[in-house]
Amino acid sequence: MKQSTDLFGGLAPEADPAGPSAARHGGPRPLADRLRPARLEDVVGQEHLLAEGAPLGRMLARGSLASLVLWGPPGVGKTTIARLLAERAGLAFVQISAVFSGVADLRRVFEAAQKRRAAGQRTLLFVDEIHRFNRAQQDGFLPYVEDGTVVLVGATTENPSFELNGALLSRCQVLVLRRLDERALETLLARAEADAGRALPVTEEGRAALLAMADGDGRYLLNMAEQLLALPEGAAPLDPRALAATLDRRAPLYDKDREEHYNLISALHKSLRGSDADAALYWLARMLAGGEDPLYVARRLVRFAAEDVGMADPQALPMALAAWDSYERLGSPEGELMIAQCVIYLATAPKSNALYLALGEAMRAARETGSLMPPKHILNAPTGLMKSLGYGTGYAYDHDSASGFSGQNYFPDSMPRRHLYRPSERGFEREVARRLDYWSKLREERAVERGEGDGNQ
Repeated sequence: MKQSTDLFGGLAPEADPAGPSAARHGGPRPLADRLRPARLEDVVGQEHLLAEGAPLGRMLARGSLASLVLWGPPGVGKTTIARLLAERAGLAFVQISAVFSGVADLRRVFEAAQKRRAAGQRTLLFVDEIHRFNRAQQDGFLPYVEDGTVVLVGATTENPSFELNGALLSRCQVLVLRRLDERALETLLARAEADAGRALPVTEEGRAALLAMADGDGRYLLNMAEQLLALPEGAAPLDPRALAATLDRRAPLYDKDREEHYNLISALHKSLRGSDADAALYWLARMLAGGEDPLYVARRLVRFAAEDVGMADPQALPMALAAWDSYERLGSPEGELMIAQCVIYLATAPKSNALYLALGEAMRAARETGSLMPPKHILNAPTGLMKSLGYGTGYAYDHDSASGFSGQNYFPDSMPRRHLYRPSERGFEREVARRLDYWSKLREERAVERGEGDGNQ
């Protein structure tokens, strides 16, 4: 039997092809363990990585396995792929978990790998939940990865860009594992039924519901299948309602301070911007079902009302503020209805980012022009000295003019006039554009009357 090493560098039996736990005990093993693939060809749902010509397929074909970070949701085969890669490449397989391991454990692993290397055997070190190691611990891997002591394969459910330091990422190839699709999950159910020698006790609709409940997690699907196969034979097949009563439905994957949080709020924001009310409601529901604080969503809706609707519908901002206030008054679940109403209003409102762009351009102009003084004619002159310096001289009170518009210059004297706000032709901004055009023409007329050219200087 081949030999691998345990966490502390001692020899341990190589994994049984049927699953790693076979070497640890001879008792009954969970279905997910019994059905663990024995060959890379048996891994489902990750053909984009394992097929001939795909990244891992190419590495194995040329006999050169690089250090990797396997990034993907739970139950899609990260551990299994790492184990089978080691077997295919002829490397000793060592597995540790960042949750349970510390610096001393890592030191023992690296020392054992160095001895193994001296004896002509390379090591694949699989680190589960590698993002749990802090930055200093991650730096500890660098010399051993660089000199080839270990081929590092880290597994993570979190975005490596945020959770792993740049030095380690630069030495590893990041491969993204996909959540298992319906075809892959069906393959796993077929294997479970073949192992049990009978079909799952579910109706056709119940089977579809079972696949949906798995949420792309193969391990979770097989655990549910094992519960169903333990039911007495001959019982009536379970429909979706009976299935839900029999099995515990887990909450959707959602971590309020991790990448999924930002992914879903981005999906909500862009669905609103794209005027897709149905998609926006779906993403809102996904966030609420995952336990997101509705007040966080309410705050984002206020931002959206100004950033993406703006003056195209000036009522969008009061609507968003009213939804926020209503939720604070009512709480859940009643207050969530007001947030949903706001989502639909914002999704169906005319869109304009002219306000957002105008503020950005104004900020750039402010940085470029420094500390220019306002023109003296619009400054107050509360003291005699200020009056003697010309403060307030020549100011035209707009309400005294026949049109209620004086057309005076309000930019600094040495600064050419800039057009910062450019309203769209959508929604209320059509009316705003009409008003601005009217005042622009009046400004030109007043400038001509004052002998100041076309009024745009």
